Amino acid sequence: RILQVWGSAAGPNCIVLSPLTIPGGTRQSPINIQWRDSVYDPFLKPLKISYDPTTCLHIWNNGYSFLVEFDDSADRSIIVGGPLENQYRLKQFHFHWGAINEWGSEHTVDSKFYPAELHLVHWNAVVYPTFEEAVMEGNGLAVIGVFLKLGAHHEGLQTLVDALPAVKHKDTVIEFDVFDPSCLIPSCPDYWTYAGSLTTPPLTESVTWIIKKKPIEVDENQLEAFRMLLFTSDGEEEKRMVDNFRPLQPLMNRTVRSSFQSRHLLNAELQPKDHAEQIRP
Repeated sequence: RILQVWGSAAGPNCIVLSPLTIPGGTRQSPINIQWRDSVYDPFLKPLKISYDPTTCLHIWNNGYSFLVEFDDSADRSIIVGGPLENQYRLKQFHFHWGAINEWGSEHTVDSKFYPAELHLVHWNAVVYPTFEEAVMEGNGLAVIGVFLKLGAHHEGLQTLVDALPAVKHKDTVIEFDVFDPSCLIPSCPDYWTYAGSLTTPPLTESVTWIIKKKPIEVDENQLEAFRMLLFTSDGEEEKRMVDNFRPLQPLMNRTVRSSFQSRHLLNAELQPKDHAEQIRP
């Protein structure tokens, strides 16, 4: 069985996996994050993000999403801190979104969907020589997840939106240089983190997820630009690229840690116990 790993537009990397190596699932993603069940970890550090806009290379419609890919041959666009023991290099970012605004995100918070979710994919170049090897290992990848919600126009995202018509069809690629994806990350430092997996084949359980608490706002026209892309190649019957998210997976025995104290718990502590039980979400 050939399963495509997030490769590159120049030539997607493929890894041959026997069916037995595909995870049965003790740490699969995405999950529903229960705010009140997340555990505040005072030892979690702030996440430090340092992206070099000149490492941005191109945009590629891979038939499932569109990937904005980066030069990851050196430590020029990196993240460090947070729950991570090493620094990780940015490989690519992509989005998941719905046909309508009522769903689209992969992760949910207290069972609430957002219309879209951004994933910035990084790999552990300190421990592993290549991205392909990092994909297969427990501490190989770190993905920052950012929720998108309907609201104000997002100026930084618009640069990307303006380029999307050129990658409408599957397997189309355009150059896209000098872009700083940190403009897509909310300034609020709060995040949840847990051990999970890729949400696309090979579904390897190699991801430290860092889910930002605060969403970014985008407007309706910007979300509609995502929905105008196609799953299909030029010449094929058109299938709109929507609902490209994986269903929720069971938490199993994992703990979701938070870098911030839950206001749910703080509120509950201020209430009489019987009332506190009633107001819990």
